[in-house]
Amino acid sequence: MKLSGPSRRSLLAAGPITLAAASVAPEAAATGEAGGSHPRGTRLRTGFERLAADGYALLDGHRVGVVTNPTGVTRDVRHIVDVMHADDRVDLAAVFGPEHGFRGTAQAGGSEGRHDDPATGLPVYDTYGKSGQALADVFTASGVDTVVFDIQDVGARFYTYIWTLYDCMAAARPAGKRFVVLDRPNPVTGRAALGPVLHREFATFVGREPVAQAHGMTVAELALLFNEEFLAEPVPLETVLMSGWRRADFHDASGLPWVPPSPNMPTPDTALVYSGTCLFEGTNLSEGRGTARPFELLGAEGVDGRWAEAANGLGLPGVRFREAYFAPTFSKFQGKTVGGVQLHVHDRAAFDPVRTGVALLVTAKRVWSGFAWRPDHWIDKLTGSAAVRTMIDAGASADEVAAAWQDDLTAFRRVRRRYLRYR
Repeated sequence: MKLSGPSRRSLLAAGPITLAAASVAPEAAATGEAGGSHPRGTRLRTGFERLAADGYALLDGHRVGVVTNPTGVTRDVRHIVDVMHADDRVDLAAVFGPEHGFRGTAQAGGSEGRHDDPATGLPVYDTYGKSGQALADVFTASGVDTVVFDIQDVGARFYTYIWTLYDCMAAARPAGKRFVVLDRPNPVTGRAALGPVLHREFATFVGREPVAQAHGMTVAELALLFNEEFLAEPVPLETVLMSGWRRADFHDASGLPWVPPSPNMPTPDTALVYSGTCLFEGTNLSEGRGTARPFELLGAEGVDGRWAEAANGLGLPGVRFREAYFAPTFSKFQGKTVGGVQLHVHDRAAFDPVRTGVALLVTAKRVWSGFAWRPDHWIDKLTGSAAVRTMIDAGASADEVAAAWQDDLTAFRRVRRRYLRYR
């Protein structure tokens, strides 16, 4: 990974940026441990709330298209597309839907296709699976001149919406479009970057560029990072930051409604564990899809209480493991009763989801003879290299696996620091 050197371009090259918070204290940002609490009486305002409060001045005179999904809502759960469509101050001409679709009707790996939205009559263009010139052609066909992005992220590198952001930024440049990112909170805090950093030879739609597995950034901060460090040519970029958000805040401090960003992300508790337990997608164990607690329940046929016992024996901070049995209604082991564990996070501040996910892989392989990786080595795409898989196969402990990614993580944290915009 080559991220530790100076930035290739001045931040000013990215265009005007709307700031909503004081700069981050250098000593806090260097370690990713910036934190704090809201001043009494302060209410968080999202990027959209601040845009609307300013009378949409940033969009004045522009023909606008919005990249969004069901999470693009106001505090009173109206969708921003519906709100802007009803406001004469905004020339809203198109909507762009990501994975799962604009209105969220599709399951994982699906989208809603090209259609006209029944509620507004606006044309909805499908971005899922498109990048480069194909996506630039979609923007051109839409007739918009400004693309606005407003989607709730969950803080994990392999959650595809941040790469929808990346692909849309990259495509907006050759299409001659201006790009505006409306910020929302990272629901699992922005305190720290954790876990392995992707190696570019393992790049896919679950990770395009060298970013830590739990990035600890907001989408606006990521957009600044992408524009400055990764895009071949920067897009004309503007960000509307939040006010009232602190890096140590979990979602419940925001006062915002939780709208599932995807069908298997039903609660903020899911997001809390996801950057670690999603690794089980790369194994033959269930990651809990088809249950009421996806990514909190893990298991397979033949797994028993020894797994929970082994995991608890590691004394991992902030989490305990309960022997659990469940029958997924779809996905792996559909309709079959399987054994495994349920994660119970009792101290969110101490909990390290990535370290926990790796520890669960190590203990599952140790106690269950049926453990296997997916034949396509999907685990390597999720972790960003072959190191986690090969080290676990060689008998490495979770501590040894984590030690192997520290140099890359330190380099990423150094670069990340330049793009943090909140205390």
